[in-house]
Amino acid sequence: MNHSFFRFLLVGLINTAVGLSVMYALLHLAHVSYWGATLIGNTIGAIVSYCLNRLFTFRSHAPIGSSAFRFALVIMVSYFFAYRLGKQLAHWTMGTVSLLPAQYTDDMAILFGTALYTIFNYLGQKRLVFIK
Repeated sequence: MNHSFFRFLLVGLINTAVGLSVMYALLHLAHVSYWGATLIGNTIGAIVSYCLNRLFTFRSHAPIGSSAFRFALVIMVSYFFAYRLGKQLAHWTMGTVSLLPAQYTDDMAILFGTALYTIFNYLGQKRLVFIK
């Protein structure tokens, strides 16, 4: 593993803490839907992520305009596939294993989606956005 992945994980801890806090607050306190909560939380985490990854993780000098567009594109594609797959995995897991009450399916989906999103996002950012 190279150093950029470890820096990406460190930045990821920060933006994930921010994004997940927003997601769970919206889901449980504001009663926003799964898709609304994950979209808003992920957007806020993505803004934190772009700034920190540009400066710290990849130390990129790519123009902000073009890199921000590619960043947003990677974020959107990663978001859609990761959280859709996360929701499917949570439903499958709850139907197969059912260790938790059904009311926690969306919570589990958020965790699965977040893990998948991290992988998809790193690969996209490294290969398409913050190119050296």
